[in-house]
Amino acid sequence: MNTTIISTLPLNEPVLDYAPGSKERIELLNEVQRQKGEYRKIPMVINGELVQTEKLIEIAPPYDHQHPIGAYYYAETKNIESAIQTALEASTTWSETDMHTRANIFLKAADLIANKYRAKINAATMLAQSKNAYQAEIDAACELADFLRFNVHYMYQIYAQQPISAAGQRNILDYRPLEGFVLAITPFNFTAISGNLPTAPALMGNTVIWKPSGTQVYSAYVIMEILIEAGLPAGVINMIYCDGPELSDIALKHPDFAGLHFTGSTNTFNYFWKTIGQNIDLYRTYPRIVGETGGKDFVVAHSSADAKVVASALVRGAFEYQGQKCSAASRAYISSDIWEDVLKEMKQMLEEIKVGSPENFENFVNAVIDQRAYNKITDYIEKARNLSSNQIIFGGSYDDKVGYFIQPTVILTEDPYSLTMTEEIFGPVLTIYVYQKEDFINTLEIVNNTSSYALTGAIIAQDINIIEVAKKILKNAAGNLYINDKPTGAVVGQQPFGGARKSGTNDKAGSYMNLLRWVSPRNIKENYLSPTDYKYPFLSK
Repeated sequence: MNTTIISTLPLNEPVLDYAPGSKERIELLNEVQRQKGEYRKIPMVINGELVQTEKLIEIAPPYDHQHPIGAYYYAETKNIESAIQTALEASTTWSETDMHTRANIFLKAADLIANKYRAKINAATMLAQSKNAYQAEIDAACELADFLRFNVHYMYQIYAQQPISAAGQRNILDYRPLEGFVLAITPFNFTAISGNLPTAPALMGNTVIWKPSGTQVYSAYVIMEILIEAGLPAGVINMIYCDGPELSDIALKHPDFAGLHFTGSTNTFNYFWKTIGQNIDLYRTYPRIVGETGGKDFVVAHSSADAKVVASALVRGAFEYQGQKCSAASRAYISSDIWEDVLKEMKQMLEEIKVGSPENFENFVNAVIDQRAYNKITDYIEKARNLSSNQIIFGGSYDDKVGYFIQPTVILTEDPYSLTMTEEIFGPVLTIYVYQKEDFINTLEIVNNTSSYALTGAIIAQDINIIEVAKKILKNAAGNLYINDKPTGAVVGQQPFGGARKSGTNDKAGSYMNLLRWVSPRNIKENYLSPTDYKYPFLSK
């Protein structure tokens, strides 16, 4: 192995602004209309072959649910079994493929995303996941390209980490892929996460079964098209569409199951973890379990905070992409002496926000992902409305006739342990508790102990000493903590992302820490001066 590898630190993909009249805006709008006018039947990809079945599941934009844009073929048992067998057969060749060859495939994919496929993958994300142009751009184009480029950089860094060798010997760390296949189960809300979860293990020499969320298949398939064009060999990543329990019933009972790369709900992750534990005697090796799950993310505003900064952090943090980010601000704690100013600024911002189709670039908030999410979120709003300790001070209305639209909703509560302060909603709902100025320290303890999650959080204050106090008390409350900023928007290479407690295993997507989970190091010692006798000098008289 070459231990003198030098990898240039990548630059983050520049975010285009899609201003009126810009080239990228015109291209994106044209691509959205092209895709919307085309009905696509989306196959699975197993061993490089496009696989169809008898069952089709229709796809429609969440913001225009009566306008189907395609359908995907639903997996049968034999397809899942075939994907696993294919991954195992491909593993020998792929694991022995030169690391530079592997790296070049994913670097080419990043360039294809940033250039040739930029409008296509952004448009698919707008249509399938109801993201506005900016949210699609920072996710599907920029973050996914960043994941691929930075992961290659981190791979080289890992391989370069070698032990010392004493005189007369040589020591090598061989970073082997896992023995078996990796299962990647990806969410609807980030196209970039959907692309990163299967490609990160694959970059390190593993073969993968990839099950994207049914509500994200449309844009996930574009990623698969890009990977194929970039030269990914058949069988390295096999894409199938089915429900999690169906897949786990087969994959998690297979003796060659070697790892799970997951982003989704805490309940689903708990189910997988328990199932893996129950099946532990079946496996050839102990599987790696990597997961990022839910969040009940907070914003704490101290008396010294700037009201405009607080309001901006709340509006952006809670309502960008309809609050469907695991990092979205969902609960806020505002000092009583700045509350009126924060409320004034926040209401002014919220009154300007428009809700509707992402095809209209003036709309800041779009539709939530599907009917199930719509029903869950609106149920929380109604339950909150009926609590005497609560007051809906903004929004609270919704309509699903055309799309699954929910107005940005702000709840003011007198109870810091009320329903919407403690449970994950995953929608455009923010609950605020106003604490007395002198109760700041006690409020931090409430923040720390209210939720079982610990993903992201924000502290907003101008007092440096207060910030240090808050950082200490909230040490375990968030895996990504933001100071004077919203609790969303982690950038690959800048803020490695992940949380602990019930928010996941905190293996930090977009860092070398995540990639280390997909290798099993072997140390090789070669002795140049081999002894020919058992005796040591100390045995002499």
